[in-house]
Amino acid sequence: MRPPLPRLILTPGEPAGIGPDLAVVLAQSPLAAQLAVVADPDVLMARAALLGLPLHLLPASAAAHVPGSLQVHPVETSAPVNPGHLDPANAGYVLHTLRVAARACLNGDADAMVTAPVHKGVINDAGVPFSGHTEFLAELCGSPLPVMLLAAPKLRVALATTHLPLSAVPAAITAEGLSAVLRILSADLQSKFGIARPRILVCGLNPHAGEGGHLGREEIEVIAPTLQRLRDEGLDLVGPLPADTLFTPRGLAGADAVLAMYHDQGLPVLKSSGFGEAVNITLGLPIIRTSVDHGTALELAGTGRADPGSLKAAVDAAIDLVNRRSAA
Repeated sequence: MRPPLPRLILTPGEPAGIGPDLAVVLAQSPLAAQLAVVADPDVLMARAALLGLPLHLLPASAAAHVPGSLQVHPVETSAPVNPGHLDPANAGYVLHTLRVAARACLNGDADAMVTAPVHKGVINDAGVPFSGHTEFLAELCGSPLPVMLLAAPKLRVALATTHLPLSAVPAAITAEGLSAVLRILSADLQSKFGIARPRILVCGLNPHAGEGGHLGREEIEVIAPTLQRLRDEGLDLVGPLPADTLFTPRGLAGADAVLAMYHDQGLPVLKSSGFGEAVNITLGLPIIRTSVDHGTALELAGTGRADPGSLKAAVDAAIDLVNRRSAA
C-alpha cells in the first residue's frame, strides 16, 4: 500500500513581491504532494494573468496536486496589491497567512508549511514588531528556541544567533544559549536528516577565533568550555574554528553542518555556493517548516523573471522531511 502524499501548506509572503509569482509558477509542475496555498485568490489570479500562465483555483481538499491549479485557503488582502510597491496596510494579511498555515500544521491538518519571502521592513512600518519568520513561528508554536538552518546541496549552516544587530551578538553568545542551539541542531540532524552521529563544526566569534585571546576572549571564556561540556555528553563537535579557513573544501571535509555565531558569518558563504538551491529549515519547532533562501525581489514581481528554484527546493525538502518522519 502506497503511503499517503505529504500535505503541504504554502504561504506566498509579501503580496507585492515575487511570492505570488513563485506560487503560480510552482502550480504548473507535477508535485509528489498535496498542496494548498493560504492567499488572496484575486492576487494569485492577477499575477497569473501578468505572467501569462494558466491557473485554476480549487477549494482546499485532500486531493493530489494537479498541474495548472492551486488549492486555496482564501484570505483577503486589506488593500489592493500593486506588484513591486509595498503597502503597510497588507502587513496584517501577511501575518494572518502565517498563522493559518502554522495552525494547520499544529492541528494535524497539514504535514509541513513552506514559506515564500516576507518583507520585514514593511511589517515593522505597520507598527508590528517583527524580526522574521523564524521568531514569529517559534512564538506561535510555543517553542522557546528556534534554530535557523540553511541547507544547500553541499553545505548546511545553522546560526547561534539570528536577526540581531551585530553590536548585540557578543552578549547573546552565552553558554546556556550555545548549549541549547547545539543540542537542537544535533538532535534534529539525527531525527530529521537521518544522520546517526552528526559532526558539527563550530565557528569562533572573533577573527582567527580570538587569536589566543588577543582578538577577543569569547572563545576562551564561553565557546570552548561549552563545546567541551557538550563533547562530554556525546556530541561530535569541532571548534571553535576561524571562520575564514573553516569554509574551505579541506575545512569542511567530513562535516555534517557548521554552526556560525551570527547571520552574516555563515550565510554569505552558503548563499554564494548554493543561491537559488538553498533551503531555510527551522529546527526546534514541533512542525516542519521550510522556506526560500532569498527576499521579496520587488523589482521582479510580475515580470516573469523570478527564479522558482529555491521555492521548488523548499517544497522538495518539505516532502523529504515529511516522508522521513513517516518512515521513522
